[in-house]
Amino acid sequence: MSFFQAMIIALLQGATELFPVSSLGHAVVLPALLHWSFDQHAPAFLPFLVMLHLGTSIALLIFFWKDWSALFLGALGGAGRRVQRESLHILLLLVVATIPAVVIGGLFEHMLRSLFGSAPAAAVFLFLNGLMLLLAERLRGLSGRKNVQTVADMTTKDALVIGVFQCIAFFPGFSRSGATICGGLLRGLRHDTAARFSFLMAEPVILAATVREAFKLRSAPPDPAQLHLALIAAVVAGCTAFVSTAFLMRYFRDHDRWALSPFAYYCMAAGAIATIIFHFYA
Repeated sequence: MSFFQAMIIALLQGATELFPVSSLGHAVVLPALLHWSFDQHAPAFLPFLVMLHLGTSIALLIFFWKDWSALFLGALGGAGRRVQRESLHILLLLVVATIPAVVIGGLFEHMLRSLFGSAPAAAVFLFLNGLMLLLAERLRGLSGRKNVQTVADMTTKDALVIGVFQCIAFFPGFSRSGATICGGLLRGLRHDTAARFSFLMAEPVILAATVREAFKLRSAPPDPAQLHLALIAAVVAGCTAFVSTAFLMRYFRDHDRWALSPFAYYCMAAGAIATIIFHFYA
C-alpha cells in the first residue's frame, strides 16, 4: 500500500465511520473501483486497521469528553441524587444498546462478512443503506412518540431497538451510525438526540474492535515502516473523525426535518453507479 492510498483510506475511515454512509462499504468498494492491489485481509494490513480505529476512538473520546466525565462523575453521586439517577440511566441505555451487537456479532459477524464482503455485494448494500435512511425519514416517529429531546428521556426499549438496528451494519455497505440513527428516529428521537446516542455508542464499539484487532498482533508484530505509516494514518483518521463529529452534531441539530435525506441520495447514487460498473465494466 502506497502512502497516498493509506491517506485516502484514513480520510475515508475518519469521515465515513460517523457519517451515515458506511465506512466498511467505502473501504471495500473504492479500492475495488480504483483497482488497488493490496489485500485488506492480509496480516500486514492489520496494524494499519488497528491504528485507524484507535485514531477514530480517541477523536470521539476527546469530542465527548465532557459527556463521559459527567456521566461517570454523576453515576458516582458527586452531583446529587437526581443527576446520579439520570447518569446511571444513560449508562444502562448504552449497555442495553450494545448487547444485541455483542450477541449477534459473536454468532454471525464472520459468516456475514465472508458471504457478503465482496465489493459488488457491498455496493448493493450501500444502495440499500440509502434506501433505509430515506425510509426512516418518512416513517420517523412510527412508535407514536415524537421529538424525544435528550438521551436521558430515552427508555430501555428505545435503546434495545437502536441496538438491534446497529446489527444491520454487519452487512458491509450498511452504516453503523446510519442504522442506529434510523432506529432512533423510528422511536421518536430528534436527529441530534439520535446522533448523540449513536456516537456515544460508537466509543465502546470501536474501542472493542481496536482491542480485538490489536490482540491478533501478538502473532504478527508490525515492522517499523508499517507502524510509521499506521501512526500517520491514525492521526489523519482521528482529525477527520473529530471534524466530522463536530459538523454532524451541528448539522443534525439545525436540519431536523430532513437531515438524513442528502446522505440517502448519495448512498443510493454511489451504490447504483458502483453496481453498474462492477457488473458491466469490471
